Amino acid sequence: MKKTVLREYARLIVRSGVNVRKGQEVLIYADLDQPEFVQMVVEEAYKAKAKKVTVEWNYQPLQKLHVRHQSVKTLGEVPEWQKARLQHYVDVIPCRIHLMSEDPDGLKGINMAKLARARQLRYPIVKPYHDQLENKEQWCIAAVPGAAWAKKVFPGMRTGTAMEKLWEAILFTSRVTDDPVKAWEAHNADLHDRCAYLNSLHIRSLHYTAGNGTDLTVGMIPEGEWKGGGDTSLQGIFFNPNIPTEECFISPKRGEAEGIVYASKPLSYQGQLIENFSVRFEKGKAVEVKAEKGEELLKTMIAMDEGASYLGECALVPQHSPIAESGILFYNTLFDENAACHLALGMGFADTIQDFQNKTLEECRALGVNDSMIHEDFMIGCDSMNIDGICEDGRVVPIFRSGNWAF
Repeated sequence: MKKTVLREYARLIVRSGVNVRKGQEVLIYADLDQPEFVQMVVEEAYKAKAKKVTVEWNYQPLQKLHVRHQSVKTLGEVPEWQKARLQHYVDVIPCRIHLMSEDPDGLKGINMAKLARARQLRYPIVKPYHDQLENKEQWCIAAVPGAAWAKKVFPGMRTGTAMEKLWEAILFTSRVTDDPVKAWEAHNADLHDRCAYLNSLHIRSLHYTAGNGTDLTVGMIPEGEWKGGGDTSLQGIFFNPNIPTEECFISPKRGEAEGIVYASKPLSYQGQLIENFSVRFEKGKAVEVKAEKGEELLKTMIAMDEGASYLGECALVPQHSPIAESGILFYNTLFDENAACHLALGMGFADTIQDFQNKTLEECRALGVNDSMIHEDFMIGCDSMNIDGICEDGRVVPIFRSGNWAF
C-alpha cells in the first residue's frame, strides 16, 4: 500500500477521528502488527500540536500466558500505579485512539471463566474513573490489518496478498479518498439528517421481523434521541468515534424488550467467535441464548454482571452500506456492525438522552439507560429485515423494508 495513502488515513484518524487540539495528550492502543502505521499516527498527532503521545501495545499471545499462569486474584488486581495513571487520564482528558488489528481467533482456548472472574474483580475499581470521563473525551476506533486477521478474512490468499486486500477494504470503507476529511463531512451530514427525521417521529418502540425468525419489539426511552456519525464532547470538540460508521443508533429503555432475535453474522468476543446464535428476551432481559458455536461463551458474556443481559443499543444500518456491499465478512465488530442493523448487550449511552449535558449519569440511568461492564454489538440485519416504528401518537411508520431504509 502506498505510504501517501496510509499517511492520509493516519491524518484522517487524528484530524477527523479524535480531532486533536493543541496541548492535548493522546493515548494510542495498538497491537504489534503495524508499528510503521502507528508511527505515522504519532507523527500526525504531533503535527496537530499534541502535548504528548503515549502508545500502549497489546499482544494476544502474552494475554493468553497471563491468564494461564496468574491467579484470578492477581489478574483482577488494580495496583496503585494503575490507579494513579487512571486518575491522570481523568485530570488531563486525553484523546484516545484504538487501532484494531487483532486475530479474531487469537484467544482461542483461553480460560474464559477465569478471565471473566478477573474482569468482574477489576471493574468496580476502574468504573469510577471511567464514569468521570464519560462524554468528556474525544475517542476514535479505527483498524489496520494484522497478518492473522487478514488470513481469516481472505483464507485462500498468501499472507502478503491478504494484507493488501484487507488494507484496500479498510481504506475504501473508511472513505479514504482524495480528500477524506471532506468526504467525512458529507457523510456526517447525511447521517445527521436521517437522525433528525427519526427524532421527529417520537418513536416509542421498534418492531423487528425477518425471514430467519426474528420477531422482537424493543421499547424506547421517551427522552431518548437518535445519534449517528460524529459527536461533540462535553468540552465542545467535534470528533468521529468510529471509522468507519454507517449507523444511526439509540439506547433503548432497559426492561422493555420482548421476543426473539437471530444473529446474521458471527460475533467476535474476547478473541473467540460465537456463530449462528439467537437471543430470546422477556421483560427486557436475555433469558435464553442458543448458538451452534460458542454457546457457553455467550452465556458467560450475558452473566458478566446484572446489566449484561439487557440491551444498551439499537442501531440501524442499511444493506446498501459500502461495507455490506463489499460482500466481505470482516470477523471484526467495527466493520461487521456497520454492514447490518445490530443490537448491543450491556452498557447504554448517556449521551443519547436529550439534554444529557445537564443530567448526571445516575439520572440518565434512572430514565432507562442500561449500565454494565460490557457493551457487545451483535449483527441482526439481513435482506429480509423489516422494522416498524410505533410512535407516541400510535402511528406505525415503516423504518426499514427488505434490509434498507424505508425513507
